[in-house]
Amino acid sequence: MSKFRVTRRQLIVGGAPLVASVPLAKLAFPGIAHAERLSIHQGHQHGHAAMIGAEVPAPGGPHDLDHLLYPPEPLPHEPGRVRDYHLTAIDKEIEVAAGVTYAAWTYDGTAPGTVIRATEDDLLRVRFTNSGSHPHTIHFHGIHPANMDGVFEIVNPGEEFTYEFPARPYGMHLYHCHATPLKKHIHKGLYGAFIIDPPEARPPAQELVMVMNGFDTDGDGSNNFYAVNGPAFYYAKYPITVSRSRTVRIYLANLTEFDLVNSLHLHGDFFRYYPTGSSDFFEYTDTVMLCQGQRGILEIDFAHTGLFMFHAHQSEFAELGWMGFFNVTD
Repeated sequence: MSKFRVTRRQLIVGGAPLVASVPLAKLAFPGIAHAERLSIHQGHQHGHAAMIGAEVPAPGGPHDLDHLLYPPEPLPHEPGRVRDYHLTAIDKEIEVAAGVTYAAWTYDGTAPGTVIRATEDDLLRVRFTNSGSHPHTIHFHGIHPANMDGVFEIVNPGEEFTYEFPARPYGMHLYHCHATPLKKHIHKGLYGAFIIDPPEARPPAQELVMVMNGFDTDGDGSNNFYAVNGPAFYYAKYPITVSRSRTVRIYLANLTEFDLVNSLHLHGDFFRYYPTGSSDFFEYTDTVMLCQGQRGILEIDFAHTGLFMFHAHQSEFAELGWMGFFNVTD
């Protein structure tokens, strides 16, 4: 928990005190020029410019989240090939907004944890070491034996367990701790993306992973900050550069606790959305709504170059950190 007790309401109305010399009003009421306008519907505040670039009060450097944003390369179909991973549960203070730290429980030191990728019919082998202070597990969404489900295989601090099963079905999946109380283990940060590629490879694309999450920094059972892949406003400070001439494929999952749904809305274009990514069925849209545990694959063929915002279409979530930009170039 942050040492600063900053409520969700204070952040939205911009009435919170300073946090680590960064005005929280800057988080709630961006005022940076050369960007499109946002309307903030709290009290009489309207029409503040969207945050983008170096002045955005987001923690971290320009490549800090690359290992979460860019997945491992897909491998061709080769039934029986072993894909080895090693995940470690670690208690760690992480910075979730500028100057705001959070006592997280993590896989490999980040929330979300390491991206796991395999091809259908690979033998997935994940060695899990619990270096945290509480019992934990890993529950993988997908098809696997009962003794690999992460419900009964409780791993106590200092112990290890190896999960091993054939990777199937293909699609965008996720993993998370399933120790009780489940709500606490998820909101503390124990979750990540799990991609299974189809036997017939998808067409080439620029691939990205986005795990939607939130952080309750004052312990009141509601999130104070929202994000994808970790820190609030990160992709507003560091827009994601993509090419107009190449399909952008996003592996999207929602692991936000306390809120019934989360969402992604893209400005300036539409995308093909494949629910769960396990079939060729898609919806052509610019907004998707996901409950916790839902996931899918988005494919975008940008029509124009320039800066295009993406964010939650719950406006409050966007104002509390879940927003960013694509920098579309030729």
